[in-house]
Amino acid sequence: MAKPGRIDDERPSDAATASPSDALKLALKTALVVIGLSTPVVLFGTEQDPSRGVVLEPRFALVAILAAIGFVATLAGVLLKPSVATAATSAISRIPSPSPAVAKVGKLAALGLLIAYPAIALGLSGGGGAIKWIDNFGIQILIYVMLGWGLNIVVGLAGLLDLGYVAFYAVGAYSSALLAKTFGLSFWLALPLAGIFAALWGILLGFPVLRLRGDYLAIVTLAFGEIIRLVLINWVDLTNGNAGISGIPRPTFFGLPFNASDQGFAAAFGLEFSPQHRVIFLYYLILALTLLTAFTTNRLRRLPVGRAWEALREDEIACRSLGIDTVKTKLTAFAIGAMFGGFAGAFFAARQGFISPESFVFMESAVILAIVVLGGMGSQIGVAVAAIVMIGGTELLRELDWMREIFGASFDPTQYRMLLFGLAMVLMMLWKPRGLVSTREPTISLGARKAISGAHVKEGHG
Repeated sequence: MAKPGRIDDERPSDAATASPSDALKLALKTALVVIGLSTPVVLFGTEQDPSRGVVLEPRFALVAILAAIGFVATLAGVLLKPSVATAATSAISRIPSPSPAVAKVGKLAALGLLIAYPAIALGLSGGGGAIKWIDNFGIQILIYVMLGWGLNIVVGLAGLLDLGYVAFYAVGAYSSALLAKTFGLSFWLALPLAGIFAALWGILLGFPVLRLRGDYLAIVTLAFGEIIRLVLINWVDLTNGNAGISGIPRPTFFGLPFNASDQGFAAAFGLEFSPQHRVIFLYYLILALTLLTAFTTNRLRRLPVGRAWEALREDEIACRSLGIDTVKTKLTAFAIGAMFGGFAGAFFAARQGFISPESFVFMESAVILAIVVLGGMGSQIGVAVAAIVMIGGTELLRELDWMREIFGASFDPTQYRMLLFGLAMVLMMLWKPRGLVSTREPTISLGARKAISGAHVKEGHG
């Protein structure tokens, strides 16, 4: 029996479960919708025929499989008793949060795993196979973790929706490439300059949007990202247009290049030359930049500017009433977030040795923003997990060659990357609308309960 003055939590009863006939009708409707949506996209595949050129090959079996998956998933979801979901949710909510000591040990263990990752890849995959796992998985994921944490400052902490974050990524990449190619600067000198240039562009973007919020801010930042891309395409004298910039100098280890010459890294340390050396060096370089991003963000959150970001995210009008300068708060968020995007862009240019405007399309901004939203805005751990799942999952699709034995030799799992990406977005918005990690640690906490002085309470005691 509920206590007087309290309202019991409303939990769906078993009677609220849909009948089998209703569930079957809904599942059939879902299958028809899947067929309708997949027909123009999936039904016909292009094949190269020597005599007829490009021909369209129907794939009725694939459409039928997708419709069957939608049918079964809908049927199972509707027939699933709400009480089961409620029990699971309550069980998860009762899981105690880890103590500070356990959390610290977990962070140290994760850091140790990241440091030992190249050695683990070498031990499990050997020399040639380890390059793929270190480069395509380790380096690629860390780049997007760094970009996600940089955008998390703008979106997660300050609450400013930015759809053009890839513009700062591009500014950093092109700045470092042009400085290296035109003025002969090394990567280590071009890296901080690229971050400074990106921060300046962040300030330039921040001034016009000081009075904008919500959808209007998103539209302006989206336009800014497209403007930067179009400038890179059309300013041929500076950026070489669609042809891009090639021959970008690689990073060196205290002046030692990673090549087979007598002045190279391997010769200086008496090692046999191997391309693994450069890949491992790049992995630890991006790991250091990512950790720098995390450390700086955590320190800034505990400073007045970080608390002003979080206050701005919660209520801008209340910020103004408290005397917080919202102009400086927004500009610092844009500038610092853009700076880390510029660092990531400089590393990307040095890693690839070639950049072009095709690397900085809107889809990159969408992926980075999705990482922040799916991971949990304001949560660094959530953003890192989302980057691992999204970017690592995309790379894993390239390893599913065995699926061609089921769907045919022409089946390419990577073509369905965006389909899976959209499905993950829909499921997350339905089940975890606040992201994988929806709780955030307070920026400042007392750490221990303290008694209140009797002078501050009505009853006269603390």
